[in-house]
Amino acid sequence: MFTIDAHLDLSMNAMEWNRDITLPVYAIREREKGLTDKADRAKGTVALPELRKGEIGLVVATQIARFVAPDNPLPGWHSAAQAWAQTQAQLAWYKAMEQAGEMVMIANTKALDAHIALWHDGTPNDKKPIGYILSLEGADSLINLDYLHTAYGYGLRALGPAHYGPGRYANGTDATGHLNAMGRDLLKEMDSLNMILDATHLCDDAFWDAMDLFKGHVWASHNNCRSLVNHNRQFSDDMIKVLIERNAVIGAAFDAWMIVPDWIRGKSLPEQMDCTIDKILDHLDHICQLAGNTLHVGMGTDLDGGYGREQSPYDLDTIADLAGIPEKLAKRGYTVADIENIMHGNWLRFLHRALPDA
Repeated sequence: MFTIDAHLDLSMNAMEWNRDITLPVYAIREREKGLTDKADRAKGTVALPELRKGEIGLVVATQIARFVAPDNPLPGWHSAAQAWAQTQAQLAWYKAMEQAGEMVMIANTKALDAHIALWHDGTPNDKKPIGYILSLEGADSLINLDYLHTAYGYGLRALGPAHYGPGRYANGTDATGHLNAMGRDLLKEMDSLNMILDATHLCDDAFWDAMDLFKGHVWASHNNCRSLVNHNRQFSDDMIKVLIERNAVIGAAFDAWMIVPDWIRGKSLPEQMDCTIDKILDHLDHICQLAGNTLHVGMGTDLDGGYGREQSPYDLDTIADLAGIPEKLAKRGYTVADIENIMHGNWLRFLHRALPDA
């Protein structure tokens, strides 16, 4: 079934992990054998051939570069200018993929319709470009709001103001605090450009500020449920209900510590913790129960988002295994229409509402 994944850090893997993701996953793993600089070496799950194999023809692909102040222990860049430069290197990689025919940017509904038609033309998918909507995860790299306009001009369509820790515009996972003046101005400018607000990673204070201030289209590209895994990275039921009221779509994240409770990063193992794709579907089902329908959930895997198989469901080898999810949903009693909503329909309808016509 045609599938949309609303969160993949493709350029980060290419530029910081130095992965040639035009190659199959197994070739990348082979080249990384023996490397120890990152915990997920030789354990990656995402590459363009596997996306095609799994019929994942459209993704939301990120730029990401964090600014860190001197007292911030997180990894990141020491100035906003350096962070901006990193996102521009990532953009250059996406453009190189476009030139090679590997990917195609989807910045408006005309391009979206043409791309969907291509992927449904009945011909083999193994040479088709992967469509991507460009998103910025964390706004730290925007030196000022002029840079937001520059980014919109080159195709940026979605933006999450925060990532982990304190940010220049908003605080994120494991931090607290309301939107600052820069963050409020950012949301107002995003509204004026009709950009998509990604609520993922916003700390609770900033989330509620954003829901009050931002009037445009909101999604949560990769987020699970706090009632199943109690951590501030997850959404509470009240947060989920507000997103449902805003006609948002929430993408199911495949990071193990967000899927099962009591995960200890760097120590727990997926099989030991019984972390499976079905456990992800529990989160998805919880949101459907809150909504009373299947119109607000989709895939937003975040696979290879700084982790690999060591922190993914143990019954997933590569991202192509998303192709098995429709059968799992059918066994839970979801109808064909429900399954189509979850695998692609909800994201497509959202994009038709949110993207410019041309």
